[in-house]
Amino acid sequence: MPDLGILNFSDLWPYLLVGVAAQMVDGALGMAFGVISSTLLVSVLGVPPAQASAGVHLAEVFTTGASGLSHAWHRNIDWGLFAKLVLPGVAGGVLGAYVLANIDAGVARPLVMAYLTGIGLVLLYRAWRFPTPRFEDPRIVAPLGAAGGFLDAAGGGGWGPVVTSNLLIQGGEPRKTIGTVSASEFFLTVSISVTFILTMGFEAFTTATVGLLLGGVIAAPFGAILAKNVRPRLLLFMVGTVLTVTSIYSIYKALG
Repeated sequence: MPDLGILNFSDLWPYLLVGVAAQMVDGALGMAFGVISSTLLVSVLGVPPAQASAGVHLAEVFTTGASGLSHAWHRNIDWGLFAKLVLPGVAGGVLGAYVLANIDAGVARPLVMAYLTGIGLVLLYRAWRFPTPRFEDPRIVAPLGAAGGFLDAAGGGGWGPVVTSNLLIQGGEPRKTIGTVSASEFFLTVSISVTFILTMGFEAFTTATVGLLLGGVIAAPFGAILAKNVRPRLLLFMVGTVLTVTSIYSIYKALG
């Protein structure tokens, strides 16, 4: 665990910028904080993959809390949907963290990313083909929350891409879907982080984690404002684009 008294801005600012960028996208679109921050930490800043993954989950406890409060303030949350997501998501997350600690779950990741690429393409088609889409309450929620929580913990990320995209496919209103998934993610990340800390200790709390945490908290209010004010059709297009690009990149990294 770093000595916070001797941290200086020259050490912190690259990680802080990563946290700001990742949280702006995640807060506005309900996904991709883990994917963006992990990719930049490992590929650009040279953080070891295991440290990056653990640090991102720990930072997300704070960033998702700030994001959830901001979405609540802007009335972006469907509380009925929130209640249906939280408990299954937490249960799936705890199970996924346990599996990650005991079994290599990376084999399934390319298959999950291929599935998400397909979902992203469907969302892009919907955004292009239906200028004024009609929205309806999603019917499959609890199993989706459990699957999203499990994949997020076992696969190093997946709550936003899996849950947000599938709720949108079922006809969920983009603004409410994004806000609800972002707010419920706080409880998921707390449960996953507690599970990891119980098995790994606090070694993951590095300078990179502090930077991600601060940058994410700073950016959280702006993501919620974007989700509230951007038109639904454009939100669908943005979600589809981010989901497709990040999933294809993950497949490339997994198979390369």
